[in-house]
Amino acid sequence: MITQYFWGIGSAIIGLMGLSHVRATLFSNKLYPRDEKLIPEMEDSSLLLTDKANMWKAWLGFNATHGSGAAFIGIVNLYLAINGFTFLKSSQFLLLLTILTMGFYVWVARKYWFKIVMVMLMVSWTFFIASYILMMMQ
Repeated sequence: MITQYFWGIGSAIIGLMGLSHVRATLFSNKLYPRDEKLIPEMEDSSLLLTDKANMWKAWLGFNATHGSGAAFIGIVNLYLAINGFTFLKSSQFLLLLTILTMGFYVWVARKYWFKIVMVMLMVSWTFFIASYILMMMQ
C-alpha cells in the first residue's frame, strides 16, 4: 500500500507543477521577461527554422506544451496509482519511463532552471524511485 501512496505523491507533485506552469504561461505574466521591452523584439524575431513563427509565440507555445506534458505525466500516473495500480506494477515500461523522464526533468532543472523547481522535481522523482524499489522488493 505504501508503494501506491508514494507513486501517487510523486504523481501529484509533477501534475500540480505542470498545471501551475500552464497557468503561469497562459493566464499570467509570470513567465514574461522583467524587461518588457524584450517582448516586441521577440515578436519581431523569427526562428531560423521558419519565418512563420516568432520567438515570442514560440516562447509561449514551448512553455504551454512543456507544462501540459508535465501535467499529463502526473495526471496519468495519479490515475493509474488510484485506479490501475495492479496494471502499473506489472508494466516495467511505464514505471521505468516515468522514472527516466523525471530524472531527465531533474537534470534539465539543475542545468537550466532555478533551485526550487529542481528541489520539487527531486522530491517527486524520489517518491517514484522509492515506490519502484519497494515494488521490486515485494
